[in-house]
Amino acid sequence: MTAAPLRIVHIVRAPIGGIFRHISDLALAQTRAGHQVGVICDASTGGAFEAEAIARLAPQLALGIARFPMRRHVTPADIGAALSLFRHVRDLKPDVLHGHGAKGGVFARSIGTLLRLRGRKVTRIYCPHGGSLHYDPQRIEGRIYFALERLQERFTDGLVFVSDYEYSAYESKVAQPKVAARVVYNGLAPEEFSEVPPQADAADFMFIGMLRDLKGPDLFIQALARLESTYGMTARAHIVGEGEDRPRYEAMVRKLGLAERVDFLGAMPARKAFRQARCVVVPSRAEAMPYIVLETVAAKVPLIATRVGGIPEIFGRYADKLVTPGNVDELAAAMAAAFSDADAMRRRAEGQRKCLSETFNVELMNDRITSLYLETRGVKRQDKAGRSPETSTLVSASALANREAGSPGRHE
Repeated sequence: MTAAPLRIVHIVRAPIGGIFRHISDLALAQTRAGHQVGVICDASTGGAFEAEAIARLAPQLALGIARFPMRRHVTPADIGAALSLFRHVRDLKPDVLHGHGAKGGVFARSIGTLLRLRGRKVTRIYCPHGGSLHYDPQRIEGRIYFALERLQERFTDGLVFVSDYEYSAYESKVAQPKVAARVVYNGLAPEEFSEVPPQADAADFMFIGMLRDLKGPDLFIQALARLESTYGMTARAHIVGEGEDRPRYEAMVRKLGLAERVDFLGAMPARKAFRQARCVVVPSRAEAMPYIVLETVAAKVPLIATRVGGIPEIFGRYADKLVTPGNVDELAAAMAAAFSDADAMRRRAEGQRKCLSETFNVELMNDRITSLYLETRGVKRQDKAGRSPETSTLVSASALANREAGSPGRHE
């Protein structure tokens, strides 16, 4: 059997942040490779920035973009949404349903299974992107989600993890995968590896990401206040992003007396935002493989980030510079060091960028994910080096340990 163009449908709940960036890049790369691709996402999530991104992407995809109501948590309303989704997906006649995030994974695998029962050969792929893997396995909510993940693996043909950390989290919290599984890093385009210098009136620091506690904007704000009270440093900062918790963070800025030095700029493209600050801060409490860290390093912008998810895999031999998540004192200390020695931060940014393009490449990301589709469908295909890619990737906690020590994990 030889490879033929596929009809691929990506399903995700929220068309925002890094997860939608991943889907957009992958969908366009698959389109360039000759496949027919479509995207399905929530109808109510996101603002003007996301709407513009969707409007740009939709005409480039043969199967278009469709939006349906999808709530974050499982509710009875999901039944109606699932029925509408099923009819739409059925009419698209997909070969591959690729679910992203917990909710996208539920819809992709359940609809794919129903179509298989009707005689269609549909490949069901799931990528958590963190999602339910962020839950604590000791809490009742976590136990419920992980039980559901174990159940759903019975209706899954392949798993994609965006970092060694994510694979290890699945392995320890859910189960050792019994289906084809592969670690595939998020990828950047070649033009993203050009430097973005700061403009003359750039702020000292910038937070960029979704405005929710998981991403740590509250920690960033507290650290800015600590810079002044502990280190006597008066820094200017921008907060870039949107989210339903924005009013709470704005109130926090006013309460801490930072209103004259901290601006909320809304959502904007990362490389446009980079020009407006001299150092980016990513104080996340949890991550999978954040695009914003990749984009910042590729643009040679000084970066402070926390030791969570796949971030140590990006930092490599610089992983010892990462900050403990949730520790405001440590975050403030790192920001104080950056504020007082900007030259050292720029030298580190140069070193971090050197090996990034070989590992975090959008075409490599597409090649490895699409080859997984083909292999789970029983199609033999050679990679660009003339080798037959492995059906599964064996990555364990030891791979993460190796990566954190500065050596890459296994990604055969």
